[in-house]
Amino acid sequence: MRISDFFYLHKSDRRVLTAFLLVAVVALGGILYLDTLDTTSSDAAVATSKDSLQFSKDHVFRSEEYVRENPTVNRLERFAFDPNTADSMQLIRLGLKSWQVRNIYKFRAAGGIYRFKEDFAQLYGLTLKEYHELEPYITISADYQQASNVVRRVMTARDSLSLQPKIAEDETIDLSTADTTVLKSVPGIGPYFAREIVRHREWLGGFANVDQLDEIDGFPAKSKKFFRIDQLQLKRLNLNKLTLNELKRHPYINYYQAKAIVDYRRKNGKLESLEQLRLLPEFTPEQQEKLAPYIEF
Repeated sequence: MRISDFFYLHKSDRRVLTAFLLVAVVALGGILYLDTLDTTSSDAAVATSKDSLQFSKDHVFRSEEYVRENPTVNRLERFAFDPNTADSMQLIRLGLKSWQVRNIYKFRAAGGIYRFKEDFAQLYGLTLKEYHELEPYITISADYQQASNVVRRVMTARDSLSLQPKIAEDETIDLSTADTTVLKSVPGIGPYFAREIVRHREWLGGFANVDQLDEIDGFPAKSKKFFRIDQLQLKRLNLNKLTLNELKRHPYINYYQAKAIVDYRRKNGKLESLEQLRLLPEFTPEQQEKLAPYIEF
């Protein structure tokens, strides 16, 4: 049928043909609309993923920018860190490159977990020398460790306890001077906790009281009664002489507290007593009490 013949159709036929064309146009419009919605949803999902990655990039960029603007922040610092939870600022201060930090964020965002220190060696671009420098400071929280390995370690320590001669119930040892051999003679203490006690003592600069053993993850509370401190042997921190980096190496002083001390010295001169620290909002009364035995002026 020619187009011109349409106008010579019967009136009722023209109505039927017109209705058919109208339905076809509406159906085609609906298909195009639904296709647009699918495309929009897909674009939104992609945008959300990009936003997540952009957040990581922005976070790393801000950390790098802070380091550039603050020359007192040493990028080659060494401190304990968990690669599962360390933020970009900490990772950059350890000396990692920005693109390495972004790779760590991507790995964690995808559900990746560092269960062992050795897992961190797989970080792309990390040299063997850099890994060996960082390895002593890698601390994997028990929350991220393989359960079977934790249980096996506890069972091994328990089995070794039965082989190690133990001191009597009424005996005690000096927590300030005991080496690992003496520490293993304490009921409830095996090779693992003996090493942790020595490590924590060196980290603190000496024990000020027996209750500090509670700071060791999983330490058996029933073993505390076998320890005493005959004489304090503490390595004290001179708050007027140490730099920001030297101050924050102590486990009781974080970066912001160290910076507050340095800023206070610059503005007000030398510190003369612990009372002056109480004026700094970065120090809570509990933190001041813990730190008190380790400072001098």
